Amino acid sequence: MSTSITLSSSQIDTFRRDGLLYLPRLVDEERCRLIKELAQVHLNYRVEPLEWESEYIGIDNEAYRHTVRRLRQVYDRDIVFRRWMEDPMLRKALQELLGDIPILVLAHHNSIMTKAPHTSTQTRWHQDIRYWHYRDERLLSVWLALGEENARNGVLEFIPGSHRMELSRERFDEKIYFREDTEENRELIEKKVSFPLSAGDVVLFHAKTLHRADFNRSDRTKFSFVYTVRAAGNAPIPATRSSAFREVELPL
Repeated sequence: MSTSITLSSSQIDTFRRDGLLYLPRLVDEERCRLIKELAQVHLNYRVEPLEWESEYIGIDNEAYRHTVRRLRQVYDRDIVFRRWMEDPMLRKALQELLGDIPILVLAHHNSIMTKAPHTSTQTRWHQDIRYWHYRDERLLSVWLALGEENARNGVLEFIPGSHRMELSRERFDEKIYFREDTEENRELIEKKVSFPLSAGDVVLFHAKTLHRADFNRSDRTKFSFVYTVRAAGNAPIPATRSSAFREVELPL
């Protein structure tokens, strides 16, 4: 069983200020290798449910129709995936950041992202909460790198502090992506940061933190594991996708 980590007051302050927290070398390489190898099998055999690049970007060409963007609903795929999502290691830290018992959300993320070489597409600037339906904003995601993540293969980029900003609807396009064609937005985008990641590195980020990723220019698929938790007191809105899946309590 993993040892529970405790965040310092400085780390908690960093998350509250920036809406993200980088935790290097949190997971051992052997566990990452096991998760990645199993994910590769599911990718090779196209085990449903999947999201395809054509589905994500709305362009129906042959390359995008045959390029998997992510393995969905990984909690129910295999106990190897489930044990990472339920690992006690992060529970205390998540509780400190949420201010409540963390609840594992299976309706959103719950995925292994598979950014394919050359046929993957960029992920434009967005806030995850745009399509989520909860009573408040106490939601954060756990991103685990399963290999190298860098500027060449599509590392995540973030805009620190954007989770605390009141951004008007006009600053987003019709698909609720943060526009890059206005001076006001470009000035904010210039403040972006990223963390080159290695297998076992974790990034925690708030559901309102603006983030993006480029396409994969390397020759290898990039694998990343992401799941989301909510505060126990932040219930999903009934009759929405957020309420359509069961959830898992993660008590200390």
